[in-house]
Amino acid sequence: MSPDAVQTDSSISDEAYQEHILPAVSRTFALTIPELPPALRTSVTNAYLLCRIADTIEDEPALTPSASLHFLQRFVAVLYGKEPAAALAQDLGPQLSNQTLKAEADLVANMERVVRVTNRLDGQQQIAIQRCVEVMCGGMHQFQQTASLRGVPRLTDLDDYCYYVAGVVGQMLTELFCGYSPEIAQQHASMHELDVSFAQGLQMTNILKDVWEDRSRGACWLPQEVFTPQGIDLGQLTPGRADGRFDAAMRELIGVAHAHLRNALSFTLLIPAREAGIRRFCLWALGLAILTLRRIAATPGFTSGRQVKVKRSAVALTRISTNMTVRSDWMLERLFDIAARGVPLAPPGAVGRPSRPALHAAAPAPELSHALRSVPLERGARRSKGRSAL
Repeated sequence: MSPDAVQTDSSISDEAYQEHILPAVSRTFALTIPELPPALRTSVTNAYLLCRIADTIEDEPALTPSASLHFLQRFVAVLYGKEPAAALAQDLGPQLSNQTLKAEADLVANMERVVRVTNRLDGQQQIAIQRCVEVMCGGMHQFQQTASLRGVPRLTDLDDYCYYVAGVVGQMLTELFCGYSPEIAQQHASMHELDVSFAQGLQMTNILKDVWEDRSRGACWLPQEVFTPQGIDLGQLTPGRADGRFDAAMRELIGVAHAHLRNALSFTLLIPAREAGIRRFCLWALGLAILTLRRIAATPGFTSGRQVKVKRSAVALTRISTNMTVRSDWMLERLFDIAARGVPLAPPGAVGRPSRPALHAAAPAPELSHALRSVPLERGARRSKGRSAL
């Protein structure tokens, strides 16, 4: 469905609306979510659409930072039942410029329908989704404040950025998967050790692929501390200039992303083989990410994400090969190794597993006037358009 061809039938159910709007706001998730068992499709679709509403607020260029914060706070209040969704949609809709896709504007206009679906989910699902969106809203906004072409200072700052735009989604998926299956729930502790890293591998892949597109929007998410030893000032980068020093630093980051994707594979293999749909949901994203890293590593000096985008034939092959091997841990590990040939890998121990509190273990939500000020970040910047919500 084209983003400019959204037509909503008010007579359809709220759940049907979710299925209708999903392909218009995410082609990738429109392909992967149907692989999930029916009991998970509604909650995962709902979670993604709520995250997309938060993204739309944060990305709207017509909103000042204070206005963006105001609407994000109100959105969190809506999720906790402190404000009606219809009132927020009515106030937010006219503020959206023509730079917001029609599908995203339609999603905002139908926010009440999406929130009604949230309210019909079971308690554990609601808590996981509410806390995910709350943490994401706070983190995204704080990173917006100091958008810069100079990059982020440290690799740990990149870790923080990846957590607030993607890692928290990995945590939410752990809670939804464990709530769906008692057998999966037995692996909760092990999955929690890996879920943030899983999402970071996907997000870092997008950051590396979209480095020049992000710079055209005035943002850079590369950590300066990785480039300083090479004598590179990120603030002075220009595309198209051959520089082996820049390529060397990029290879180091590719190695870090590769290590995170290996954690992603370990996360996926914790899911019982009989849950083939959940495995496919994870594996398709993982397979495309490692193939993208391979193309980035093989194309030093690329100047556009299009130059390292995985070909459609590779996408089809990834789906076919993972479908054939989805129930075999050994074959999946072998398939990953084949896909990762030639991709740099950070040395063992170089990539930690970030310690973050599980969403289900969080304390009751704070007063909403403070909810978006409690995220422990020191700096901020506008998020990448290439964010992967996993």
